[in-house]
Amino acid sequence: MIELEFSKMSASGNDFIVIDNRTGKVNEIFQDLGEFVKKICRVHHSVGADGVILIENSTEYDFRWRFFNADGSEAEMCGNGGRCAARFAYLNNIAKQKMAFETVAGIIKAEVHGTKVKLQLTKPVDLKLDYSVGLDDKELFVNSVNTGVPHAVLLVSDIDYVPVEDLGRMIRYHKIFGEKGTNVNFVEVLDKKNVKVRTYERGVEGETLACGTGAVASAVILNEKELVKSPVNIHTRGGEILKIYLDGDVYLEGEAKTIYVGNLHEEALL
Repeated sequence: MIELEFSKMSASGNDFIVIDNRTGKVNEIFQDLGEFVKKICRVHHSVGADGVILIENSTEYDFRWRFFNADGSEAEMCGNGGRCAARFAYLNNIAKQKMAFETVAGIIKAEVHGTKVKLQLTKPVDLKLDYSVGLDDKELFVNSVNTGVPHAVLLVSDIDYVPVEDLGRMIRYHKIFGEKGTNVNFVEVLDKKNVKVRTYERGVEGETLACGTGAVASAVILNEKELVKSPVNIHTRGGEILKIYLDGDVYLEGEAKTIYVGNLHEEALL
């Protein structure tokens, strides 16, 4: 048995393996963190998750996190993962109800109320509206913004009939978005307060049940186009409604739940 305790947590259908790594134990056991993440995130063969969160020490804030996608790549930010990290820190006496923590994207503030977490994200940057992207024999008009990680946003008339996997993959790897690519969100506006969103996430390399930074990116783009008003209810594929506040600072609010706590067995890495 590997003496490594973890929590399996879920937010809006995204699931994460969260580990208290303030002693550096994970780094002592596993030299290649990317390979470790890929192995334990395998569905059916290991713990299975969309990503891994390591909670580490910070000299200035409540804690520092490192976030890894299921493919082993390290990402700057994840909204749903951020909510799980905040609730984990609160439940494990690492931080109080109101907290601030370090990410590659910047300092994130959070407030925990029961299972709900309200997360203040970094200021959106690199906003671009309505520019063309050529895909094989067709041309699409895309919007984009960075809400901690880059997101492309496409407006559609009926979200249920969008080929999210195929079209999302083509846009995600398009040369216009550079070497690292982008996440891709397809949005259908229901009314001024309600929007449906489906997201193709890089790192997971497929559609997920929800994406926190994608929900924020979609709301920011639609607000800029004056199609919605804050706060915006984002209806995710997983069924949860995320609330996005856009008056001044940007906030993401939704549930973060602990599914179980366990110890990692060495056979999970085979």
